[in-house]
Amino acid sequence: MAALELRHLRYLLAVAEHGGFTRAAEELHVSQPTLSQQIRQLEKTLGVQLLDRTGRTVRLTDAGAVYTDHARRALRDLAAAERAVHDVQDLSRGHLRLGVTPTFTAYLVGPLSAELRARHPGVGLTLTENAQDRIEAALLADDLDVGIAFAGAHPPGITATALFTENLSLVTGAARARTLPDPLPVEALKDEQLALLSGDFATRGHIDDYFAHHRAAPRITVEANSVQALTEIVRCTDLATVLPDALAHDHPHLAPVPLAPPLPSRTVTLLHREGAYLSAAARAFTRLVHDLARTRAYPPAP
Repeated sequence: MAALELRHLRYLLAVAEHGGFTRAAEELHVSQPTLSQQIRQLEKTLGVQLLDRTGRTVRLTDAGAVYTDHARRALRDLAAAERAVHDVQDLSRGHLRLGVTPTFTAYLVGPLSAELRARHPGVGLTLTENAQDRIEAALLADDLDVGIAFAGAHPPGITATALFTENLSLVTGAARARTLPDPLPVEALKDEQLALLSGDFATRGHIDDYFAHHRAAPRITVEANSVQALTEIVRCTDLATVLPDALAHDHPHLAPVPLAPPLPSRTVTLLHREGAYLSAAARAFTRLVHDLARTRAYPPAP
């Protein structure tokens, strides 16, 4: 495929994404007349109209929608081919694009990064923290190599491999934890004031379902969209939170307090796009994360 044709594809996709020529031209760093001329040249070559320019916004025609779908796949596959050509099997260099859901940033990302650097110092890492559905979408679009999230209903094209089991507990300051029953009956939560993740976190929905099922009604005094903020609040106050056991075990000033009955556990999984090319770095990371789960004694996946 000639370079000009590749440029045509990128130009068309930019116009389709922005719904017009002005913002697309700014993103592509070309003039609007040049962009318009290139798109018309592509339409002439194909012998079909790809864009409807009659409305306030530029929209894809039916033919344009079909063509852009194939164009996206072609560019994605070309990018994967380029990475495969430059992949270094001895891992003296390479790059990994990893996506994780937010709670893993607090206890898993640090050890994983340290181990990756210790084993393969020539491999670079691009880390993205995002919601699980966005990680899955990025994997399907080939914007990520691997993701770490939870087992569940995944979209077609996503393959999930179980890593370990994540358990949630009440988490308090270490000194206060020693004054509480072990395990703490769920009905005793009525006397607790909690700092919890905000409602846009999947973990918060998991916690709320548990409270509702057991008719527990703790006072939620603080809501935060950061796990690190919660750990600092709990460390410095008499508030408690609900977070993964593993996070508290790694924190010198926090301690987990098991609840009775326990919160339902979750299976942590490694995600990748089905059929995607896995670089040497991605394959090495897969081995590394399984090894780390064993050496840190995380509960095994069911």
